[in-house]
Amino acid sequence: MAGTYFQERPSPAGHKGLSPASPAVGSVSRGANALSSRITSVLSASYADLEIRDALETLDSRSVRNTAETRRQIRLDVQKEVIQSNGEIVKDFGAVAEQLKRIGTAIESLNQYCADMRGHIAAANRETGPVMEEAKSLMNQKKQVETKQQILAAFNSHFNISDEESTVLTSTAEPVNEEFFQTLTRVKKINHDCEVLLGTEDQTLGLEVLEQSSKQLNAAFQKLYRWIQREFKTLDLENPQINASVRRSLRVLAERPTLFQSCLDFFAEAREHILSDAFHAALTGEVSDSTNFATKPIEFHAHDPLRYVGDMLAWAHSATVSEREALEVLFVSEGDEITRSIQAGLESEPWLRSDGDEEVFDGRKALNQLVTRDLTGVLRLLRQRTEQVIQSHEDATLAYKIANLFGFYKITFSKLLGTDSDVLEVFFDALENSAMRRFRTNMRDHVAAVQNEVTVAPTDLSPPDFLEEALETLKALAKSYDTSVATLEDRENGFESVLVEALDPFLKGCLNLRDGLQEPDADIFIINCLLEAKGTLAGYSFTQDRLKGIDKIIGEHTARLVDYQHRYLTHNSGLHALMEALSEAKISDTTESLKTIPRLDAFKPDTLISISQQLDEFLPSALIDAAENIKRLRNRRFVQDVTEEAAGRFCEDFEFVESKLLAADDLVRADEDSDEEEPAPGLRDMFPRTSGEIRVLLS
Repeated sequence: MAGTYFQERPSPAGHKGLSPASPAVGSVSRGANALSSRITSVLSASYADLEIRDALETLDSRSVRNTAETRRQIRLDVQKEVIQSNGEIVKDFGAVAEQLKRIGTAIESLNQYCADMRGHIAAANRETGPVMEEAKSLMNQKKQVETKQQILAAFNSHFNISDEESTVLTSTAEPVNEEFFQTLTRVKKINHDCEVLLGTEDQTLGLEVLEQSSKQLNAAFQKLYRWIQREFKTLDLENPQINASVRRSLRVLAERPTLFQSCLDFFAEAREHILSDAFHAALTGEVSDSTNFATKPIEFHAHDPLRYVGDMLAWAHSATVSEREALEVLFVSEGDEITRSIQAGLESEPWLRSDGDEEVFDGRKALNQLVTRDLTGVLRLLRQRTEQVIQSHEDATLAYKIANLFGFYKITFSKLLGTDSDVLEVFFDALENSAMRRFRTNMRDHVAAVQNEVTVAPTDLSPPDFLEEALETLKALAKSYDTSVATLEDRENGFESVLVEALDPFLKGCLNLRDGLQEPDADIFIINCLLEAKGTLAGYSFTQDRLKGIDKIIGEHTARLVDYQHRYLTHNSGLHALMEALSEAKISDTTESLKTIPRLDAFKPDTLISISQQLDEFLPSALIDAAENIKRLRNRRFVQDVTEEAAGRFCEDFEFVESKLLAADDLVRADEDSDEEEPAPGLRDMFPRTSGEIRVLLS
């Protein structure tokens, strides 16, 4: 647009054809300068100015042509438009002023209304002030009453129980269920929280609540005590698990130690009667209303006395195991809870403690004691029946087997009931001692009868019949003892008393029979008896000390047999005369002593030749003849060992005599060589046998 506006400006008329020399040159020159200034001004102007841009846009919107007429009229047109615009603005402001007047009138009316309202409000405030003060006071009193109501409701909900809960807690017509235990727990908490009320200045309320809660607790524990007693009457211990409510009730009742102990006493008495009836039914088959028994009676099918006693003990053991397993859940699984409950009961009832000693409840110990009390009736009846069996039989072996049976079950019951159980001492020890007394009595009666009947040893020197019978009995006793569970420390000592009663009297009887026998029969007879006894005892580890003693006695008698055989060999071979002569002459190894040997009667030629001949005749059958002397030894090995040992001693004696003969001959030859005479026959020539030949012949 700017380009169009400035492009179409025409040159002024009259300027054409002017020469520089014309009169208008000066004015033209001034006009050229003005134009130059104008152009410079236009060119130096910044068309980035917003006003210029707006002006140019306005011109452009009007489609104004850059003509002289337009340039003359544009200012007038613009001013005219400005005047028209101002007139319109004034007109619009007049309308606005009219509206403002109306608004002012409305505002004045509203201010008047507000002033009237403020007056009415002030009058109302003056009239309602006392009422508001009174309402505020009533509201504060209401808040205090509500607070007291909340406190009372909280107190009643915490320290009081409803009539329905009181009925559940104390009425015997209501069952002992979860609701009962919950109510009981709540009342115990109320009783405990009364300590807070007792700590206030006014203790009357605390005392009243404490008295009421204590009465409720006592009534609840009495109800629980009677309920447990009723449950115990119908409690089925054959059930693998005792009713959980009974276990919980016992744990809670333990907070009253007196009631808890009374309840246990009642239960033990009831169980004692039940088990006694069951045991009587097991023995006789007489079934009571409370006993369920479907097996054969023990007294009818156990004809053997030992089996009869064993079946009774087995029944008692089975009943003990069942009773313990059934009651274990009462005192082991709930043991810690019962301990804490009893401790709490002792703290609340300190007068129940004896001498100030505080004994901690032991669940397993209480279980063992309760099972022991339950079995008292059964064991009393068992003791009566067992003593009848023991007294009515005179078989010592039976009495001893019964004693061992009680020893076995004593150890078994000690594992179930503990080593400090009264059952072990009152019943098992007493019955075991009774059976052992009967065993000793029967054995002594039997020994007395045997001693009166047998007065002579058997002709073959074998063990007498009474010893054989006694050893058979001893074997049965040892077998019975071996099967009993005795500790390794006292096994040997425990059986020694049996040997004293069952073996020693019969061995003593054999010694008495030996007194009527000659040598070597007496030693052979005793050795045969001892070897028989040794063979009976050798198979048991608990007879080692006694076996050592028997071996020692056998060794003594064997040594006497060896002496006898040795004397037989020396006398029958003639060697005894030579040894006796040397001994009487007290021949030593000195030269003077050895030179006296040829002068001894036994070493004179005729006598020495005769002894040599006797020796030659004896040697071929010497061992056979010697063995014949002790052939009645029942152990062939002993016969051989005794004979060989005697032969060895004989060879040693022969070597001794031979050495003396050779030493004497050496001295005689030395004397004869110095005299240069013809030598006389030496002792060796008249007694030619050598020790080597003797050993060969007697080997």
